[in-house]
Amino acid sequence: MTQLLEWSPLIVFFVAFRLLGIYWATGALMITCVLLMFIHRSRTGRYKTMHVVTAVVVLVLGTATLLLHDKRFIQWKPTVLLGCAALAFLGSAAIGKQPLARRMLEGVFSEPLDLSRHAWLVINTLWACWFAVLAIANIYIAHNFAEGIWVNFKVFGITVAMLIFMIPQVIWLNGKTKTAQTEGA
Repeated sequence: MTQLLEWSPLIVFFVAFRLLGIYWATGALMITCVLLMFIHRSRTGRYKTMHVVTAVVVLVLGTATLLLHDKRFIQWKPTVLLGCAALAFLGSAAIGKQPLARRMLEGVFSEPLDLSRHAWLVINTLWACWFAVLAIANIYIAHNFAEGIWVNFKVFGITVAMLIFMIPQVIWLNGKTKTAQTEGA
């Protein structure tokens, strides 16, 4: 149920776009992002940073899209969020105890991972670069292809690209757990 809730803004945007067009989809996205933020707060007692940042970006760019009747603003949303993610990953390498990739990926495993700080920094840099590439790809597709192609890229392309990027890392990291090393010894 939680995953469906997390995916709800993307699903609502896609369905509204297919049925009513980009401007209705933008309004639906704005409402869904705000609702998601408050639903998460009511369920956990706190706001999720990602929800707050996404809602702010969606509200600012969505409002500009609707007021100016210019879809280019909402098309910048993925680029802005992916760019912010790239910067967050890069910044986390210098600020804080652990790079963001380590904090994110270690949460997937129940056992500790046996990786050097250097290995985590390499993985973290790869994540930053991947987000930057997706940010650039989004704006390129938004400016050079039809609106429907951009929506498909935003909904399916970025999602599939993230899975393709993440799955090999999770498989590789699975072999780096303390349990996997003691069983292999």
